[in-house]
Amino acid sequence: MSAIAAIDSVLAAPPALTTLGPVAAAPQPAPAASFGDILSAGMQGVEGKLATADDMVRKFTLDPNVPIHQVTFALEQARLSVELAMQVRGRLLDGYRELMNMQL
Repeated sequence: MSAIAAIDSVLAAPPALTTLGPVAAAPQPAPAASFGDILSAGMQGVEGKLATADDMVRKFTLDPNVPIHQVTFALEQARLSVELAMQVRGRLLDGYRELMNMQL
């Protein structure tokens, strides 16, 4: 019986948009981040992963209750982050060298 009353109340309610008024302004897109900001955020992420791995190793040496798999996982994340940063650096340097070798 309560389900029927709920359906009746929904059907009896006026629709939310009864008139056609001016269209609401579209949300403004977020300003695009600069290339330097993106690189800086990436390097901060790498530094964060390195700090986390260092902290996990320190905790592991002092506390026998820290699981080894968490330490290994943190170390591997840090290693992969540094490897990715080195790959990006290499690609940026290659692009820079190619631009400098172009003849106008």
